Amino acid sequence: MDLRARARDWSEIQERMLVPLYEAVYERLEVGPATRLLGLGCGSGLSLLMAAARGAAVTGVDASPERMTLARERLLPGTPGTRTGPEARLVDGSPRDTAVPGAPGYTLVTAFEPIGCLAGDSEGLGGLLAEATPLTQRGAAVVLAGWGPPERCATASVMRVATKLAEPLRTSGSWRPACRDDLEDVAQRAGLRPDGSGRVACPFGYADVDSAVRGLKSTGLFDAAMTATDQVQVDKELTEALHPHRRQDGTVWMPNVFRYLIARTP
Repeated sequence: MDLRARARDWSEIQERMLVPLYEAVYERLEVGPATRLLGLGCGSGLSLLMAAARGAAVTGVDASPERMTLARERLLPGTPGTRTGPEARLVDGSPRDTAVPGAPGYTLVTAFEPIGCLAGDSEGLGGLLAEATPLTQRGAAVVLAGWGPPERCATASVMRVATKLAEPLRTSGSWRPACRDDLEDVAQRAGLRPDGSGRVACPFGYADVDSAVRGLKSTGLFDAAMTATDQVQVDKELTEALHPHRRQDGTVWMPNVFRYLIARTP
């Protein structure tokens, strides 16, 4: 697996699918110059870039060095094409590594990578929140995101390919349908107080089937399937599953709904 190519596919194809989610959250929370944002799983930095464009001071962490390299190209001062100021920070490691002695706490923590799709993904998010929430101001907003009901997500039928192919492994990284209270359960375990929620239409649109296959694989949701079989088999099964969503002009279109939960730190 070429991790650099996959990170590039995420940055160039897949990450933009969640822009309506980022916009809805930032508008609702009035993100602006008074915002100090910590992005957990910030990917290649698009959500941070959008917040910085509103005047927010942004810090991001992500477990993928390859995605972080692309985020630095987008965000850090002195990088060709950068559109943000000196208050954009990208930190390798964990949320606790973003702490700056004497600095004011974060007013907003975002976890935009949708949970409720992989078995065990909420546990991983819980660990990140345990490190991040002590770095916030009292009553700071924490935004969690998740997949909507399977019947509202056309991509769910395609994701079932991951379940079928990964079945021999029965790993914690296998795809599963989203549950109604996934986000609330994570917030409760993290000691956060729910303070509103919403749903956002985030259709997945691709120029062609090849782009759709590359974009979907860049999410990591098919890693267990590739381990259980191989990349050729996953590509073949994905191409077949995408056929009902292909339009006459060759593009691929899958309407989806994502949920977000706003919670508050103690």
